[in-house]
Amino acid sequence: MMGLQRFLAVLAARNREFIRDRSSWAWNVIFPVLLVIGLSVVFSGEDQTRFRVGVLSADTPHALSEQRYTAFVSVENEAEGISKVERHQLDALIDGTNNRYWVNETSPNGYVLDQLLIRSDYQREPVSGAAVRYIDWVLPGILGVNMMFASLFGVGYVIVRYRKSGVLRRLKATPLGAFEFLAAQVVSRLWLILAVATGVFLATHWYLDFTVRGSYALLFLVLLLGALSLISLGLLLASRTPSEELAGGLLNLCTWPMMLLSGAWFTLDAAPRWVQLAAEALPLTQVISAARAIMIDGAGFTDIAPRLGALLLITLVCLLLGARLFRWENQAN
Repeated sequence: MMGLQRFLAVLAARNREFIRDRSSWAWNVIFPVLLVIGLSVVFSGEDQTRFRVGVLSADTPHALSEQRYTAFVSVENEAEGISKVERHQLDALIDGTNNRYWVNETSPNGYVLDQLLIRSDYQREPVSGAAVRYIDWVLPGILGVNMMFASLFGVGYVIVRYRKSGVLRRLKATPLGAFEFLAAQVVSRLWLILAVATGVFLATHWYLDFTVRGSYALLFLVLLLGALSLISLGLLLASRTPSEELAGGLLNLCTWPMMLLSGAWFTLDAAPRWVQLAAEALPLTQVISAARAIMIDGAGFTDIAPRLGALLLITLVCLLLGARLFRWENQAN
C-alpha cells in the first residue's frame, strides 16, 4: 500500500527541482507563448489573395478581371513569366494583347483559373460560413506538441538521469516503493503540464480571441487525459533505459512521428489511407483531433468519446507495462 508521506516527500522534491531549473521555464512556458503569437502575426494579415496571375499587358480577360482574391502581377518578359508558371511561382500567365494564356497542368490553382478562362458552364451552388483562421486551427497542435515534449522528456529523460547518476539506487535502499516513486513523478509532471497549458491557452485566448465553440470543461478533460497518456508513455520508455543517449534516441523516435503525423501543423486528409490509420494510433493525434473538434466544431462528449477512450487505454497500458518493467538500476550494476 502506498505511503502517503513518502509519496508527498518525493513529489515535493521533484517540484522543487523543476522550479529551480530556470532553463525549463523557457521551454515549457515562454516558448509556446512566443510561437502562438508569432504564428498569429504571420497568418493574421488582411491579404486574402488566393491566385497570383502574371500579366504581359495592361489588359486582363473579363473572366478574371471581376474575380475576387486574385492578384495581378506585371511581367516584363514572356520567357520569365512562363518559367515562373512552371515553378508554381505564378498560377497563370496572360497575354491580353494576343489573347493567350499559360497555366501549369499540375497546379491546382492553375486548374481553377483554367476553368474560369475557358468559361465552363457549371451550375453554381453557393454556401456561407465564417472562415477558420489558421491560428485557430493550429493552436491545439502547438499546445499538444509542447505537452508532448514536456511529458516525454520531462519524465522519461529525468528518470534515466536518476538511474545513471545512482539516485534511483540510493532510493531503492529506502522504504520508498517503485509505485510511490512513479506516482510522484506522474503527479509532479501532470500538474505542471496542466498549469502551463491552461495558462498559455487563457493568455493567448485573451490576446488573440481564439474560436472556442465547445465546452471549456471538456477541453480541459482532453488536456488531462492527453497529458496522462503522454506521461505514461514517457515512463514506459524510461523504465529500463540505461543511458541518456539511448533515452534521447528513443524519445526522438517517438516524438518526431507524432509531430509529423498527428496533424499538428497540416492536415492529413490527402495522405494515403495507411498513413491516416497509423496516425490514429498515436496519442497526440487523439489529443489534437479531440481539441480541434471541441474548439472549431463545438463537439460534445459523445462526439469525442472514442478518442477519450483511446487516450485512457493508452494510459493504462503504458502505466501497467512501465510499472512491471521498471528497474531501479542498470542491469550491469
